[in-house]
Order: sequence, then structure tokens, then C-alpha cells
Amino acid sequence: MTKNLLLDAAILLALAIVAVVGYKLAPLLNPKPDIALPLSNCDLNQQACVATLPDGGQIEFSIEPRPIPPLRPLQLEASFNGTEVRKVEVDLAGSTMKMGYNRPRLERRSGGSERFVGVASLPVCITGSMEWEATVLVDTGKAVVALPFRFVTGQ
Repeated sequence: MTKNLLLDAAILLALAIVAVVGYKLAPLLNPKPDIALPLSNCDLNQQACVATLPDGGQIEFSIEPRPIPPLRPLQLEASFNGTEVRKVEVDLAGSTMKMGYNRPRLERRSGGSERFVGVASLPVCITGSMEWEATVLVDTGKAVVALPFRFVTGQ
């Protein structure tokens, strides 16, 4: 009887430790931005979208091909003017349904302006049409800025 009780206590203790470690490490997977800009009304299915950053610089963000398809490689590009950028990631999340962690990091490309590119893909939604939010996370060294854009796939 005491062996079973000790085993049960050990299992509960292990579960509690896993829960605490998960809670402490969660911000690493989903860090909070310092500045969150409002949702853009630009449609990434139609064109590249331009937004102004808090420091006065500009970002042009695009996803190709258009319209944006699920289950195909997507080319992500973010170009910046008037601001220094250390790191760019794009968080691709379903607006109405959780579709799993999908946050590619864009790589810096050489050129006259700050340009970052990357590749991603979207899972297919069993309901057909799906609304997505692409949040561009820009690390300027002074702050992490979140710029959200919405688009629909499978129309």
C-alpha cells in the first residue's frame, strides 16, 4: 500500500514540476511584443501591404503567390526603410481556429534597404475557407513591434 502511495505522490510531483517548467518557458514560444499596432485593413491576397512603424520607418510586407494558397510554399518578404531591424518573424495563426505553432524567421538579404525573406506554408482547413492572421514581429533592438494583417485562404 505504501509503495502505491509513494508512486502516486511521485507521479503528482512530476506532473507539478512539468506544469511549472511549461509555465515558465511559455513566454519563449509566445513572447509579448513591446508595441502592438492595430490590425491593417490591407488585403495580402491582393497586394503587398505598407505600414508605418512607431519610429517613423516603413515596412512593406508581402506573401506570394496570390491569392495565398494552403499547402504550397509561400514566399514571405519584409522590406524596411528608415529604420534598423535586427530580427523579423511572421506568426501565422488561424483567426477562428487554432492551427498550431507556425512562426518562420525571415533571413536578412543584402541590398540598399533592409530586406528579409523566408518560406512558409499553411495547413489546409477541413471547412474549406479559413481566415488567417499574419503578425509580423519586428525586433528593432529597442522594441519588438507586432504588425497584424488578415487574409483568407480557400475561397
